[in-house]
Amino acid sequence: MSFTQETLAELREIAGRYPQPRSGLLPMLHLVQSVEGRITSEGIETCADILDLSPAEVSGVATFYTMYKRKPVGDYLVGVCTNTLCAVMGGDAIFDRLKDHLDVGNDETTADGKITLEHIECNAACDYAPVMMVNWEFLDNQTPESATQLVDDLRAGKEVHSTRGPKLCTWRETERVLAGFPDGRVDEGPAAGPASLVGLSIARERGWTAPDTDETAAADGTGAESKVGAAEQADTSRAESETTQEEGQKNG
Repeated sequence: MSFTQETLAELREIAGRYPQPRSGLLPMLHLVQSVEGRITSEGIETCADILDLSPAEVSGVATFYTMYKRKPVGDYLVGVCTNTLCAVMGGDAIFDRLKDHLDVGNDETTADGKITLEHIECNAACDYAPVMMVNWEFLDNQTPESATQLVDDLRAGKEVHSTRGPKLCTWRETERVLAGFPDGRVDEGPAAGPASLVGLSIARERGWTAPDTDETAAADGTGAESKVGAAEQADTSRAESETTQEEGQKNG
């Protein structure tokens, strides 16, 4: 397929966000996937032309990162963590169950085009092992039974919510968000859960704090460390507030 003028304009818009246009290549490739469902030769050549790169340079990036796919992806990319902790907690069993249930292998798509299954090496959510991701949103504390129900619900068109994020959208819709075109749902769902905040709670109970690397900057609030710390504190406070509200709703 040929890109529409609208898509070409959006690709150029992405390139224009950066002092060095080639820095926009990663989000541009995500936009290509949102339109074509994968990285195509046309997508590579179009990005190369806009960024004044060679197709080989763009292809080198597209084949380096596993988030870029060279064959069509289903509506829902289901990734099962099979790294050490998730594996011993049941990740291998989940992956085997889904392969049998969906009748696909790793990096294969169901006949109806709904589900693409892949194993992932660490989802960076060990505190919720075993975990899965659907279109890069977390599904925590999974079992073979819950995973099977999840993919059945997705294939049936039912509304499914991630554990710590928004309602699941299609893979192409997710790719458009990763290209830098927000869908307005960034604040849906909690940012963190109780398991992720245990260390912080223990530190506060015991009065533990991080040492100041620049006492003067920390005092007047102008140093980079102070600004980063303030931002992290704001994010943590928000996550704790969301978790408290969620627990209150469950207990209510």
